[in-house]
Amino acid sequence: MSSVWSFFKVSEEDPRYAVCNNCEGRVMRGGVRVKSFNTTNLITHLKNKHPEAYTEYEKLANANKQQKKNAYNTTAAAPVGSPIERLLEKNKKFHKDHPKQKALTMAITKMIAVDDQPFSVVEDEGFREMLEVAEPRYDKPSRRYFADVALPALHDIVATHVHKLLDSDANDISFTTDIWSSDLNQTSMLSLTAQWINNNFEMKRAVLHAQEFPGSHTGTAIASAFEGMFTEWRIRKENVHVVLRDNARNMVKAMEECGVKSLGCMAHLGQLAVHDAVLSQRSVVDSLAIARKIVGHFKSSPLGTSRLRDIQREMGMKTKMLQQDVPTRWNSTFLMMTTLLEQKRALVMYEAYHGLPVSLNANQWSLIEKMTTLLAPFEELTREISSHTATAADVIPSVVALKRFLNKTAETDSGVKTTKSALLEAMNKRFETTFSEQLYYLATILDPRYKDRYFDADLKQVAKNKLEKEVDKMTVSATTSASATFGPTPDTEDTEPEEGEPQEKRMCTPSEGHSFLDMFDEILEEKEQDEQATGSTSVQVHGYLSEPTIPRNVSPLQYWQSNMTRFPALAPMARKYLSAPCTSVESERLFSGASNVVSEKRNRIGTERAEMLLFVKHNICLLPKPGKAKG
Repeated sequence: MSSVWSFFKVSEEDPRYAVCNNCEGRVMRGGVRVKSFNTTNLITHLKNKHPEAYTEYEKLANANKQQKKNAYNTTAAAPVGSPIERLLEKNKKFHKDHPKQKALTMAITKMIAVDDQPFSVVEDEGFREMLEVAEPRYDKPSRRYFADVALPALHDIVATHVHKLLDSDANDISFTTDIWSSDLNQTSMLSLTAQWINNNFEMKRAVLHAQEFPGSHTGTAIASAFEGMFTEWRIRKENVHVVLRDNARNMVKAMEECGVKSLGCMAHLGQLAVHDAVLSQRSVVDSLAIARKIVGHFKSSPLGTSRLRDIQREMGMKTKMLQQDVPTRWNSTFLMMTTLLEQKRALVMYEAYHGLPVSLNANQWSLIEKMTTLLAPFEELTREISSHTATAADVIPSVVALKRFLNKTAETDSGVKTTKSALLEAMNKRFETTFSEQLYYLATILDPRYKDRYFDADLKQVAKNKLEKEVDKMTVSATTSASATFGPTPDTEDTEPEEGEPQEKRMCTPSEGHSFLDMFDEILEEKEQDEQATGSTSVQVHGYLSEPTIPRNVSPLQYWQSNMTRFPALAPMARKYLSAPCTSVESERLFSGASNVVSEKRNRIGTERAEMLLFVKHNICLLPKPGKAKG
């Protein structure tokens, strides 16, 4: 009942009127029928005729409102009253401040961001019916509320936590960046992702920006955008370890103008090497053009696809679609050639029965087969360096292993020896500066899987000298405290083999044949034997390098987590140099998700809201789980 009835009573003569307790005046209750009765006229009467009574009424009304709010907050935890009262209470909608109301709204907002759902999903009939069954008391907000209130609130929560992580344990941060343009609304976005290793040697990753980038994409404009992004996140340039970018001139110029260290994406360099040596050859270009037309025929013809599936089933083959390539991604071209070879018998049968607009002759089929064999290690390398765990430490060992593989002769080289030599030459050209780049060789030597085993004599000495200089900068107390403990300790049982236990490596003999990954083991077998004879002026550096490498399938961060107390001067350097990725794949993955956010179903979404959705989607995992301590 309204608090206003403390100042009125219903007229005994005519229930359509209320009688004021102060002046005995009659006030109309708002209509002639009971359904239309209200208290608006009564409140207005108090306000105009009895100000003191109106003030008292407001106090009563506010107290009553607070009492109802408290009742809503405690209903779920402690239902009271008779069974009928509890049943009625269960059918009441939650107050907007009820914990369950807030939790459900937050969960739906997370779902929209993580699952790339449009905001209109909250108005879909099936979704609303599902909510009604799951929690009938939930008062479903509008799509506008989720877009304008709930999403910004969740974004602020995640951003605050990311700020906390960056401020607390991110001393040296590595970044990736890329520019993406949407085909739907001509929007361009500039990305910035961060990667660092915390004090407990755990890799942390966060998406900081995917902001709109209008206008000309000049180096100056990109540099200005970077200055703004660093300022917003309170990131000092001395904390920027490196920025991984593509090899476009505007990006190179932007990083120079911004005054931060940057490196080109290794995957892009591999793309250029393969294109220079293989994909630019006339015979290969002609064969790939025909292959694309064959794949395109089935992509555009449902009847042709159905017939091909029938033939695959008749021949006992697994039904499989042909892979369409993207010319700017050579590995997608490799996958297209691979699927064509897998379906060669079915395609030949299809052509005999139904015909194809174009077809590959015997020489072209043979060329494609040889190209896939030749490029297989490159595709393997691309997958390795594009993995979530790949770092700058993988660059030099991968290049050395790939060069060794290309220098070996094999039976499959017949007909492609010239191409193989051209590929090796392209590798030498594109990765010429890799071995002189300090970031790469220090990251490699600080990775316990590689150390200095993939260096030649000159680079080994350069890397050791640089490492020792960096160690000398550390405190004398830190160096002294670790000088007496370089033997095996219980902490390293998970990362180093016990005496007599073989490491997960083997020597590749000519009779066994060889693959790209075998090259890593082969190099280590050669270098491990004479490592004990090498000397070093730093006790920590010598102790670290004189120990055997750990298997490649063991995490280097796991090693340093167990051995940071043994090598206190080397551990901070490992945190710094192993934080750098070797590709800009993180930014490319981000924009793969952007195409789902800016989609045909929501092509009018603003870039600010799109960035919020991408930010929440990729960083929500950084929030502490319920029941766990924050940090």
